Amino acid sequence: MSSLGPVISSGAELIASSLKNQGVDVLFGIVGIPVVEIAEACVAAGIRFIGFRNEQSATYAASIYGYLSGRPGVCLTVGGPGVIHGLAGVLNSKLNCWPLVLISGSCDTDQVDKGAFQELDQVEACRPYCKYAARPTSLEQVPFVIEKAFRTALYGRPGPTYVDLPADYIQFPIRNKQVLDSIQVQKVPDAPKSMANPSDLNQAVQLLKDAKHPLIVIGKGAAYARAEKEISELVEKTQSPFLPTPMGKGVLSDTHPLCVSAARSKALKEADVVLLIGARLNWILHFGQTPRWGPNVRFIQIDIAPEEIGNNRQDTLPLLGDIQLVVSQLNQSIQAKLPNMDPKYVSGLISKVKANGEKLKESGLKGTDSSVLGYQTAFTTIKNMLPEKDIVYIGEGANTMDIARSFFDLHEPRQRLDAGTGATMGVGMGYAIGAQMYYPNKRVVSIVGDSAFGFSAMELETAVRSRLPILIIVINNNGIYHGLEDDDFEASRKNGTLPTTSLSPETRYDLICEACGGQGWLVKNRLELGNALKDALAAKDQTCLINVLIAPGGRNKLEFAWMQNEDKAKL
Repeated sequence: MSSLGPVISSGAELIASSLKNQGVDVLFGIVGIPVVEIAEACVAAGIRFIGFRNEQSATYAASIYGYLSGRPGVCLTVGGPGVIHGLAGVLNSKLNCWPLVLISGSCDTDQVDKGAFQELDQVEACRPYCKYAARPTSLEQVPFVIEKAFRTALYGRPGPTYVDLPADYIQFPIRNKQVLDSIQVQKVPDAPKSMANPSDLNQAVQLLKDAKHPLIVIGKGAAYARAEKEISELVEKTQSPFLPTPMGKGVLSDTHPLCVSAARSKALKEADVVLLIGARLNWILHFGQTPRWGPNVRFIQIDIAPEEIGNNRQDTLPLLGDIQLVVSQLNQSIQAKLPNMDPKYVSGLISKVKANGEKLKESGLKGTDSSVLGYQTAFTTIKNMLPEKDIVYIGEGANTMDIARSFFDLHEPRQRLDAGTGATMGVGMGYAIGAQMYYPNKRVVSIVGDSAFGFSAMELETAVRSRLPILIIVINNNGIYHGLEDDDFEASRKNGTLPTTSLSPETRYDLICEACGGQGWLVKNRLELGNALKDALAAKDQTCLINVLIAPGGRNKLEFAWMQNEDKAKL
């Protein structure tokens, strides 16, 4: 830009105005040289900055904000190690298909390859995990590159993008108003939407009408697409049973009479035609393969990405397009209940749901008010105390997340967040902060295992400083998967046989919260947990943590439902 005339702006202010033009209202990150000026300029432009203690949590917060808002979440970091730390959230966004823009500072352009402060080829470091990664070739190109990063993150299959901003761009004094005005770029419109091919649609309708054991699987892609109205109409018309994936819960209520979450294994095994709505045939759905699925099952897949169709099942029938529009097409083509659906199939699933629901209820009522808690008894107490409305759940930790999923019913979409496609541990506090920023009038309740919480515990200070009324419930069993009782732990530590999954018994996470300025409670039984929940829910303007000590589990064998070993013939 020309050096004539007085300084009227700066590179940092240009970056801030470019973000503001893209509709950014909150920026997550950690500041340092050379991005302090960007954060300060964003605050001056009316963008709220949430400063974290670790870039991983900051990018996790931005990624979940992108999922919840339907527009790219934005994270700001320093260069070098800041970018590398932030790659955890970039990968998480890539795996979950959520829109994210990571913006990082870098060394001055005239210092490249000289061993500059925190120097790293950050564009190349981010490129494998991003849909688009670029450094503007000049300061004038900054608004264009930022707009392209937002557009690329949002359009097609959503995902992460990266923008690299050299220090000399950030600090550049801008003097030419005419050029400054000419390079401004407008907000990226919402992504274009497309419908499915009519021929594919007709085949899908016929498959569904011929099905004896139809099943609709609702994935988190359906939640992201805000297709709850269209999917509700489809289920009511067809009267087909449906199964939500973990983050598809709430698109339709878990208490809907056709929801078969509690009969998942039976539904997968018996289904003959499956309509996948925003769900992929990955490990969460056992790759669409036997023995979890029947040998002759046919899949119909609604997805926005052509390259996803056929993954793990080449005979999948594609319905390529926007979920809202494609489900609307199905609704227009299907006018009544599926004619060949076997009523015994549906009644069998409903009976299994009721039977498993009773077993689950009984498991949570064991013991007395003073008994040592287990997962089921703790979750039952929590469920009974939490209000039915205006709660956003975070689930993190292997056992904690898996078992809790069955206990807490969801009635609204995008209000249960968990480790997702990447099974990413450490997302809990980032997600909780990002969700509380998006849902200022709801209470975010993060139910996490002690191991998972340890990844991001210092973000308690972030939540307290940001005045976010998050409630964290740490399910503390002294370990990763399973922990040890005190005596066993001490004996094993002394003789050098401590299991690699062990953590220190009864770690006082509640005191960490108090040290950061929040409220904390340590509870050991049902009565204490109920009292702590009552107090925490009443503290509507404070970050709260309840440290729930449960039976450690000891040296039990590690098993999860998704772990399957099938004997196959080898070449």
